[in-house]
Amino acid sequence: MGRWLALPATNDRMRLFVAIAPPAAALDELAAVTAPLRDAWPQLRWTDRRTWHLTLAFLGEVDETIAGRLGPRLERAARRYPAPTLSMAGAGAFARPARARTLWAGIGGDSRALTTLTALAGSVGAGCRRAGAPPPDEGRRFTPHLTLAYCRQIADVRTLVESLSGYSGTTWQASEVRLMRSYLGPRPRYEVIGSWPLRPPG
Repeated sequence: MGRWLALPATNDRMRLFVAIAPPAAALDELAAVTAPLRDAWPQLRWTDRRTWHLTLAFLGEVDETIAGRLGPRLERAARRYPAPTLSMAGAGAFARPARARTLWAGIGGDSRALTTLTALAGSVGAGCRRAGAPPPDEGRRFTPHLTLAYCRQIADVRTLVESLSGYSGTTWQASEVRLMRSYLGPRPRYEVIGSWPLRPPG
């Protein structure tokens, strides 16, 4: 069974996304590795470790009524897939390291785990579309990642990506899918709206 938190009866639109939250130990490892890079690259806007997550689908602004329809769709998507074993591995940048707007840590795992993760993201996106909240970037190739920093202007981060290329963190199991609400501002924060367990492995 999933956990669904009551939505506020305000008829407001909410900025939502669907994500997997890596365990604290994996995030602590990555934070320790990237700490010296933060000091060496103050020109980047580094994200807060407390907000780190693996996005499966970004939904943008969603009406409260439609948000209420997402639960059954996300529960159905989650129970279709076994919990994959993943790790933080390597790094990259969007659009590319030489002209970057975003620096990210990659997600690693064996071929079966990454195939499962990609299929899960596809099912989540399809479920959201059927609920009336199609992801704006639906159809774009899924690149599992965790955002580390934003570039205040287009930047060459090839040396940063290279410095993290050999990183491979401790493995962890993705246990659930979460529907998250984001609040924008100088210090963005996220709130869990609901969570649904993935199928036990095996």
